[in-house]
Amino acid sequence: MKELVFLLEEASAQAMLESLLPRILHPEIRPRYIPFEGKQDLERQMLKRLRGYLNPVARFIVLRDQDNAPDCMAVKAGLVERCRQAGREAASVVRIACKELEAFYLADLRAVEQAYELKNLQRQQGSAKFRNPDRLGSPSKELETLTSGAYQKVSGSRSIGQFLDPNSERSASFKNFIKGIRRMESQLLALPET
Repeated sequence: MKELVFLLEEASAQAMLESLLPRILHPEIRPRYIPFEGKQDLERQMLKRLRGYLNPVARFIVLRDQDNAPDCMAVKAGLVERCRQAGREAASVVRIACKELEAFYLADLRAVEQAYELKNLQRQQGSAKFRNPDRLGSPSKELETLTSGAYQKVSGSRSIGQFLDPNSERSASFKNFIKGIRRMESQLLALPET
């Protein structure tokens, strides 16, 4: 079975992917989600989960927020090392959401506007603040403010995910995340039928 397995820091990332992936992933590929209870839980358990995964052709995408880590490259290197230790380095992609998953949403204010039925929100996309949302200190707080407190992590991620533009380029971390999905998708599609 051609499986693309997502190891995710939290359930909100799963909610977003469940809304987004059906629109972009080839129907031959089955996504599977393994959400953890925060970054420490992800880092503690991912080696065991990767080693113990039974499907030999599965591909893996690890997604974690940068949060307050000063060096996202060091965070990524640590996760890549766990993939290597599990013997899954070639079958894995590690992506870091700078600073938080919500930066992906702020890179597409049209999606936020549609999800929450707001007016004129996408007009703010050209402002300096939202041109590069990866640089915002707290994207989740910014999103709460924009939605007048309506944004909740899991339900909001599900709602916004169904409108999120996979071709959005305002968030470099989102763009790289989508590229990682495409890369693993290509690898899976190139495999012979079983």
